Amino acid sequence: MNAYLFPGQGAQFVGMGKDLYDKSDKARELFEKANEILGFRITDIMFDGTDEDLKQTKVTQPAIFLHSVILAKVLGDDFKPDMAAGHSLGEFSALVSAGALSFEDGLRLVAARANAMQKACEIQPSTMAAILGLDDFTVEDICERATEVVVPANYNCPGQLVISGSIAGIDYACEKLLAAGAKRALKLNVGGAFHSPLMQSAKMELEYAILNTEIKEPVCPVYQNIDAKPYTDPAKIKHNLIEQLTGPVRWTQTVMHMLEDGATSFIEVGPGNVLQGLVKKVDRAAATSSAALSE
Repeated sequence: MNAYLFPGQGAQFVGMGKDLYDKSDKARELFEKANEILGFRITDIMFDGTDEDLKQTKVTQPAIFLHSVILAKVLGDDFKPDMAAGHSLGEFSALVSAGALSFEDGLRLVAARANAMQKACEIQPSTMAAILGLDDFTVEDICERATEVVVPANYNCPGQLVISGSIAGIDYACEKLLAAGAKRALKLNVGGAFHSPLMQSAKMELEYAILNTEIKEPVCPVYQNIDAKPYTDPAKIKHNLIEQLTGPVRWTQTVMHMLEDGATSFIEVGPGNVLQGLVKKVDRAAATSSAALSE
């Protein structure tokens, strides 16, 4: 069974999507439609911008979404998902690619999400840190004992859990986690505390947009971040998408559930190969690959 995976923020690179634009009329048409919807030429930043330009949340999120979704659409009949999942932002890419959301609505939601998250980041200085080499329970326990805001945010793979919170909360947790035996506590170069209670203002803004967007039944189950379970019911998909902004990304659990449900091949659709690496950390024997246009 083919499990298609869609990456999130951090997978971007300058030049992303240019091969699609150059090789495919359909891709070119969709990229130009995206420029129109967004009101600026995101393709200029994706293809020829600087790393700094591309790193802004309001650019990064639509850029990764476009690369993933347009690649899936250009694959045409070669895109045959039995199940799909996306990491954080990638959940929107998965839903569009699986037919639950239209391209236009998906892009509008991603742009609204990115802008709302950027605003939330500006309200309160906050950050994230990757904790390496500790079990999930110890990380959860230390976060719970903090008096400042700090929560588990991304369960990426066994031994790698990203925490999210206020600057003071992250500092406290990193110190305690290193003392508890973490190999590393690495502060990330991100705009703010994604997937934490500090995204509440963004969640409220996005909730309105999601509730007013049509979501259909996808062509295959989409495993959602909030609880790592497969969904096809549009009302439940909407609810889970809203909860995702302040809840954790349960990626380890998602991959495990996909394997339990019969996934035999994991295909990453979009920039980079980060998700393939995480799948291998969950199950070294899992077959992974990148989606690509046939020559």
